[in-house]
Amino acid sequence: MSALLLLFVCLVLGVLVRRHAHPPAGIVHGLNWWVLNIALPALVLELIPTLKLDAQLWFPVAAMWLTFFGAWMLFAWLGRRLGWSRGRVGALVLVCGLGNTSFMGYPMLQALHGQAGLTLAVVADQLGCFPLLASVGVVVACVYAGRTPDPRLIARRILTFPAFVALVVGALVGLLGGWPAMLDGVFHPLGVTLTPLALFSVGLQFRLRMGRHQFGAVASGLGWKLLLAPALCLALGAVAGVGGLTLTAGVLQAGMAPMVSATILADEYGLDPELANTVLGAGIVLSLLTVPLMNLWLPAA
Repeated sequence: MSALLLLFVCLVLGVLVRRHAHPPAGIVHGLNWWVLNIALPALVLELIPTLKLDAQLWFPVAAMWLTFFGAWMLFAWLGRRLGWSRGRVGALVLVCGLGNTSFMGYPMLQALHGQAGLTLAVVADQLGCFPLLASVGVVVACVYAGRTPDPRLIARRILTFPAFVALVVGALVGLLGGWPAMLDGVFHPLGVTLTPLALFSVGLQFRLRMGRHQFGAVASGLGWKLLLAPALCLALGAVAGVGGLTLTAGVLQAGMAPMVSATILADEYGLDPELANTVLGAGIVLSLLTVPLMNLWLPAA
């Protein structure tokens, strides 16, 4: 309970600081830089060498792909039926197909299931959600914005992302027997800064302004992201015989709030930025309730 309270406090602090404390310009960029380039790689380097290979580890990754491509199919169909603009369809595919599996997923899985849950959250994020954002996510943004994707740029973004490099290094170190004890004492304190800084940063960026014309799209997007997608992933895992914490972690990551980076990508490509930011803000608030409630019904609870 105290771990979940920490998440809530950090998020609320970010909201209050943005509204009342006049934080310095560039603070969000600085916090995100630290989280993505220092804290996240350190966490990956700490956890991945301790990961025990399991035949069911495919599931948290597959859950991320099911969530994304299911969103693409659903919103392309709804867009044709309801006459949505290409920008609206692209925004919903990105923001509701990709989850906040690092900034919110890591701390929530750790709060609910400890270090073992956090390790599985890293697998879902680094092998599932991040490669999707950097590859197919960019393709979707280009297609719906009328641009041509650059395969070389996509490959470079994936291969040079610090956490992905840390994932490869951590896997090799795990095969060689793990880090010396003195290095574990370096990675851990750097990695634990991720939770408070990430949630504080999300709070600083929080916006929630919903126009009446957005209600149907917001409800459809969050209905998929927070309810239908995790339900489909649960069904997939049950049919495939996946169980325990692996099933729980994959389903919870599928049901995380929309991804902050996907919202930024939608903004950059002009894909209905107002809708994208509204879905993000509403999704963050609702996921603080839906994810813990969902967890109560899952096997590892």
